[in-house]
Amino acid sequence: MLSILVNDILPVFSVLVLGFWLGKIKLVSREEASALNRVAFLALQPPLIFLLLSQVDLSSIHYLAILSYGAGQAVIFTLSFLLCRYVLGHEMMESWLLAMAMIFVNSLLYIWPISTLIYGEAGNIPIVAIVAWDAAITFAFFVISTDLLAHKTASMAVSFKRLAKNPVLLTIVFAIIFNLSGLPLLAPIETALNFLSGATAPATLFALGVILSATRLMPSRTICLLTGIKLFGLPVLVAGLLMAGNWPADWNKLLVLNAAGPAGAMPFAIAMLYGVSTARIAPIIIWTSLLSLFTLAWLA
Repeated sequence: MLSILVNDILPVFSVLVLGFWLGKIKLVSREEASALNRVAFLALQPPLIFLLLSQVDLSSIHYLAILSYGAGQAVIFTLSFLLCRYVLGHEMMESWLLAMAMIFVNSLLYIWPISTLIYGEAGNIPIVAIVAWDAAITFAFFVISTDLLAHKTASMAVSFKRLAKNPVLLTIVFAIIFNLSGLPLLAPIETALNFLSGATAPATLFALGVILSATRLMPSRTICLLTGIKLFGLPVLVAGLLMAGNWPADWNKLLVLNAAGPAGAMPFAIAMLYGVSTARIAPIIIWTSLLSLFTLAWLA
């Protein structure tokens, strides 16, 4: 456990800490980090998503395990949204993204590099599969739904044209089509995509750390409740649902490991893009990132 924490988890986590520290001492400004976050979201992340979705071996995926994970996500999201909107009384868009933070783990930018270090690429198929699920289904759903919520008065035609220009959505669709086509990825293109995608996780985590450095860490009732739901509610429910299936035990282990990960950066990035308050989303990311260090090391 200690070896995994020191050798595999803390090196990835340290990028967020570096951004947090440089933001605290005002060496990097929030505006600079916001610009970096936007570049990472719109320009660097699509190559990484394309590589993962276009290259994943679809025949190696246990789809019922992924659907069980997705069922856990749906339950936790629904309960979290109802809690935020109707019990805690937060605004619609903020409640929507807070609930997203409960189920959208930092799989692509945090869990995937950590689990690759621990298990290698060959043993990391379950995490790649859940990253593909989150990118193709969960993330696409929230990109579309948040855009529609932010532009309620726009016509469907206008909304469709706007979404059709979203580079992340276009990448997801194109990558899936390319995977199904069976065509090989040309070596120069793969080299370029690998070169670009290699900067995605560190750039996003660094920018997130800088932006979070201006966040008050004092936990409110909302932050405490949702942090507990994220760290314990989702992994416990996913573990229970996975027990009913008949697939290799390493799938259960890695999917529960993913569910126990910290709240993802994507709800935060989407909130910034649409001008939604991050006063509660940001501390949840910080607290779940800190508190999950030891639970991830234990589960791994």
